[in-house]
This record gives sequence, structure tokens and C-alpha cells, in this order.
Amino acid sequence: MRSKIFLHFLFLFCFYSLYSQDRELVWEEDFNGEDLDMASWNFETGDGCPHLCGWGNNERQIYTKKNHQVRDGLLFISARKDGETYTSAKITTKGKKEFTYGKIEVRAKLPLGVGLWPAFWMLGANIDQVGWPDCGEIDILEYVGKEPEYIFTSLHTRDSHGITVNTRKDIVKGIEEGFHTYAINWTEEGIEFLIDGNSFYTFSPVSKGPEIWPFDKPFYIILNLAVGGNFGGPEVDDSIFPQEFIIDYIKVYQ
Repeated sequence: MRSKIFLHFLFLFCFYSLYSQDRELVWEEDFNGEDLDMASWNFETGDGCPHLCGWGNNERQIYTKKNHQVRDGLLFISARKDGETYTSAKITTKGKKEFTYGKIEVRAKLPLGVGLWPAFWMLGANIDQVGWPDCGEIDILEYVGKEPEYIFTSLHTRDSHGITVNTRKDIVKGIEEGFHTYAINWTEEGIEFLIDGNSFYTFSPVSKGPEIWPFDKPFYIILNLAVGGNFGGPEVDDSIFPQEFIIDYIKVYQ
């Protein structure tokens, strides 16, 4: 029994020692230009049809290239209601900026209101070859307006996807006020989720088979603001629009 406890603490010591190693800033997006840097970003537009209608979650928004603005060193992703249509924006670094391991952090201000679902997340760059969930998914920040003060951090794999067990839901007092940082520390051993520098959840399985741990390959970054859907909720408060998901920066250290 003592040997098992010792090995457990030894594993945790090694795991967190990897996190504490000095890292260099390898990519920073500070949104200091007049528009998105298309050397780093792609737009995803439409409603996901015909291959992924509702983007796989019965979401109600249509993504456009017009629902964003870069000004004063910030990116504004806007959700609007135009007549009977909800519009928003979704951008990715697929094929342009992809990363394996490191600290990946965003500083952002959340939009507020029932029906909104802002997210900062990552997908395996091999998604076109192996599909989802085999590519893996890392949800660094998810917030749904129907549940004020809660932040969701999750992982999706072949072993655990859909209503995943590799997740954490936490009340973070004051999270809707001002800007906050959301990050992961990602190594060969595990993924630690942090909010404002505080550790909230760590996934570090002993088995590293592909169904449990597809996180040993390049991943790309996604920013979006969804409306409604299976996770965002069936109800949308139309009185809240327009709303803005405001991003200050993204930093990647390795």
C-alpha cells in the first residue's frame, strides 16, 4: 500500500515538474491590426450543412465573415439577431497554426444572456483523416448563458465523447465581470485546465492508447460564439442581442 502511495506521489511530482519547466512564447495573437491576420486564421461559415447541420449540436446561428471586428487590440465576435436569423462568427487556425503540447492561453470577456455559448477550444489536425471523436477535442473554455457563473472544461475522445466523463463544471464567482484567462498546461503526461492561473481539472490517464489519449499530435485552435443548441439550450432570450465575445490575446508557450 505504501509503495502504491509513493508511486502515485512520484507520478504527480514528475507531472507537475513538467509544467514548471521554463517555456518560450512560440505564438502570440494580440489582435493589434485592423483585421484578422489571414496567415493565421480561417473562417468557417454557414450552418454546417450538408455534412454537419447545426454544427452537430442543433445550433441556431449562421456563421458569417461579417460578425467580427478587430479594434483597439481586441477581437470582437458578435452574435446578432437579424429578423428571424441568428448570426455569429467562428474562426480557426486549421492548417496554419497547429500545436502539440505547451501552455495555451486566452484572455477574454464573456458575452451574457440565455442562449449564448462562447468557446475557446481545439481539435486534432487529423480530423479530416480520422474524423471526430478519434481526432480528439480539448474544450478549454465553454460558457452557457443559461447557467450563470459556471465554466465548463472538457475533453472528448473515442473512449469518452458526447456526454463526456472527462469534464469539470465549476462556479467561478465574478467570471462574467471583465476579462479572465483560460488555459491548459498540456504535456505528454496529461492536460491541466486553469482559470486565472488556478488549476481546476487535470486529466492524466495511465493508459495512453489512441481511444483514451489522442493528445499526442498537432491540434488547432477555434474561437466561436454559438446560439442555442444541445448545450447552449433550447431557449434563446432575443432581448439580449447584440452580444460580444471579446478576446484580448492568445498565447502559446512551449
